[in-house]
Amino acid sequence: MLDPIIILCALFCGMLARSFGLPALIGYLAAGFVLHEMGTTSGPLLEEIADIGITLLLFSIGLKLQPRNLLQTKVWGSTCVHMMIMLGTITPLLMVATHLLPGLTLPLNQALLIAFALSFSSTVFAIQVMQERGEMSSRHASLAIGILLIQDIAAILFIAISTGKIPEWSALGLLLLIPLRPVIFRLLSLAGHSELFTLFGLALAIGGVELFEAVGVKGDLGALILGALLAGSQKSKELSKNLLHFKDLFLVAFFVAIGLSGWPEPELIVIAVVIGVLAPLKSPLYFWLMTRFHTPPRTALLSAVALSNFSEFGLIVIAIASKQGLLDSQWSAALSLTIAISFLLSSAMNMRIHEFYYSRYHKLRGFQSARLQRSRPDTSGVRVIVLGMGNIGAGAYDSLQAKYGNSVLGVDDSDQKLDNCRRHSRRAVAADASDPAFWTCVDLAELEQVLLALTNHEENKLVGKMLREQGYGGKITAIVRFDEEAKELEKYAISSFNLFAEAGSGFATHADSHQPEPALGS
Repeated sequence: MLDPIIILCALFCGMLARSFGLPALIGYLAAGFVLHEMGTTSGPLLEEIADIGITLLLFSIGLKLQPRNLLQTKVWGSTCVHMMIMLGTITPLLMVATHLLPGLTLPLNQALLIAFALSFSSTVFAIQVMQERGEMSSRHASLAIGILLIQDIAAILFIAISTGKIPEWSALGLLLLIPLRPVIFRLLSLAGHSELFTLFGLALAIGGVELFEAVGVKGDLGALILGALLAGSQKSKELSKNLLHFKDLFLVAFFVAIGLSGWPEPELIVIAVVIGVLAPLKSPLYFWLMTRFHTPPRTALLSAVALSNFSEFGLIVIAIASKQGLLDSQWSAALSLTIAISFLLSSAMNMRIHEFYYSRYHKLRGFQSARLQRSRPDTSGVRVIVLGMGNIGAGAYDSLQAKYGNSVLGVDDSDQKLDNCRRHSRRAVAADASDPAFWTCVDLAELEQVLLALTNHEENKLVGKMLREQGYGGKITAIVRFDEEAKELEKYAISSFNLFAEAGSGFATHADSHQPEPALGS
């Protein structure tokens, strides 16, 4: 039975970490060390739960695989070059550090393994940052997630190869899963949308591992492959969302178990702290590589800073390598400290990254490639701009087009939303509204009004403030959800439309003007 003290300690430490604006997994790692000091030990149940968490993590990664995005040069090119540079930098650093500190020895193959684990960035951290800022559909989020997926695939392949398993001839039967894909989707549809749907997803992930293990293929690789087989459909997106909390909950056991293994030697703590402090240096390297692969500077900067940390997946790689005797188990505890430090520093960097770009965008624009400098969005004859072409922005665009015609322009940096605009013959351009460079392409003197329909209040406020500072005196309207957000925008003469407060009146107006004819005989 799982000791209740483990659950309570993990909960308390996770809440404490979150209260400081840090990912909860830092608290879970800390909980493991606290429990170790209390004399608590890891049991088979905790390890089983941790294994299920890893399985669900790999299955979820497979569900998100989109080859079209991963095959972009700026995605795989930045990832591969960055990993090579990290290996070439961290490996000699580890060798020198262990040589200088007494009592430590680290063969070259083990140093390469640790450097490989440290070349990853955290998927959990990056997604949390993007979600909190409402930027999951942005181009910089898509770029960062693409890079993370390639790193995760590299880690999974290492895990599969490191076991030395040779697949049996019966593994060829796994090819039958391809024609079974429609059958699986049919069963998912039959399961509905409630707990039966989620249970079916759990059965697919866990059963897939057992199926692949039975024919001599590493189960972790099987979870990824089975998830990838289902990727690209609406059902896979729904399944990924439903399994999200199960995956996160089970992974708590993994992070707690790392801490329960005890503290590393003092020399390893020194190395862990030094490497953790150096984590922010990943960011300028990512930025430089992304811009060389023709990524706009702002997109590159926001992606790079979200990746300026070490990864929980690297911790999984080290833990599995330790179980197989490839590495001393103390490196798992050491790497957990490194990750925690990198998260602390990365959190501080991400908190002010928009303001950082805004204050230094003239210098950062110097990194833009010649190809991008030649491409400028068409803003000729624009009188109204709608920023953010989601459901609200698109609806506002359609209403304004009746009055202003083709002088209304939609702006978004989501390829999916721009494709939707093209299907509905809306005039829209791919641009980043928060980038001051975009507004140099707009004739502010001819611009009559700007509608801020962005999903993030802070970004709406940043754009409005920037326009006022550039001398724009026209009308600016923004969507808000809370009264305090409206008050913040009043400082910049921005009027607000409260979605929550005014949705009721809109609903009543719709109901009053769309009364159906009563049915006969009623």
